[in-house]
Amino acid sequence: MTHDILIADKSYSSWSLRGWLSFAAFDLPVTVHSTRMYCDQFLKDVQAFSPLSRTVPIVKTPDGGLLTDSLAIAWHLVEAFPDRGLLPADPMARATAMSLITEMHSGFTALRGACPMNLRTGWIGFLADDAVKADLARLDLVFRQAFAAHGGPWLCGAYSLADVFFAPVATRILTYDLSVAGHVLDYAKAHIARPEFRRWRAMGQAQGAEQPIYDMGLARRPFPMPNMLAAKAVETGPSENAICPYSGKPVTDFLELDGRVFGFCNPGCRDKTVADPEAWPAFMEIYRS
Repeated sequence: MTHDILIADKSYSSWSLRGWLSFAAFDLPVTVHSTRMYCDQFLKDVQAFSPLSRTVPIVKTPDGGLLTDSLAIAWHLVEAFPDRGLLPADPMARATAMSLITEMHSGFTALRGACPMNLRTGWIGFLADDAVKADLARLDLVFRQAFAAHGGPWLCGAYSLADVFFAPVATRILTYDLSVAGHVLDYAKAHIARPEFRRWRAMGQAQGAEQPIYDMGLARRPFPMPNMLAAKAVETGPSENAICPYSGKPVTDFLELDGRVFGFCNPGCRDKTVADPEAWPAFMEIYRS
C-alpha cells in the first residue's frame, strides 16, 4: 500500500508543488492524481477524492487517514518516514526548519498575493509595492540567519522540508525578476536546477493550455530555466526507439532532437520530454545510447 495525493495545475499551484515535493524530493512512494483549477471538473475531482474537501493538495494515507493541508502532510511524512531526512537530525537545525516551515505556511502574504506562481513564463516590468518589498526584506533576513547558523547550501544545511516550503517563493523571485540579494537569488536558482523540480515544471508545460487568470498583462520573457536541450514535437517517425521510454508501450508520438527522432506512447509523454529532455533519465538513456 502507498500514499495517494491529489494535486492541481503544476505550472500554477504552489501548494500542490509543496505537497508533491514533500514526497518526490525524498523518494517517498506515492500515487499522484491530477486535476485542473478554474473549471467545473476541479470541484468534482476534489470531492470524488475527498467529499468534504475544497482545496489541494490532499493526501490519503495507507491506513485510511486523510490530510487536507500541506503542513499536515509534512508533519505526517516526518513521522511516517523518520529515516528519510525530511527534517534535520541536529536539534537546532530541526527547530530552525520547523520555524521556517510554519512562517512560510502563514506568512509572506503580500509576496504570494502579488506574485502568483507561474512556471510558464517570466514577466518584464513587474513593480513591487511596499508590502512586497517588506516581504522580500524579511526573506533576506531569514535566509541570512539560516545560512549563517547552518552553513548552507540549503536553509538548514542539507535539503529539507524547509526548502520544500520555500520552493514556490524561489520560483516567484525568478518569474517576476524581483530585486533580491545575491544569496537569495542563488538559492532560487538552485531550486529550479533540482531534477525533481525540472520534472515538475516539464509536466506542467504538457498539462494543457495556459490559465488566463494568471496573465499579468506584462511583457513576457522565457521562464529562466538553466540551458535546456532544444527538442520539438514532430508529426511522424520513424523513431530510433520502438517502445516508449516511460511505459514500454509501442510509440505513436514523436519528437526531434539534434536531427534525431524519438518516439513515445502518447502526446503527454512526448510533450513533457519536449519541455525539458534532461529532466527525464529514462529518455536521456536512449538519447545518449
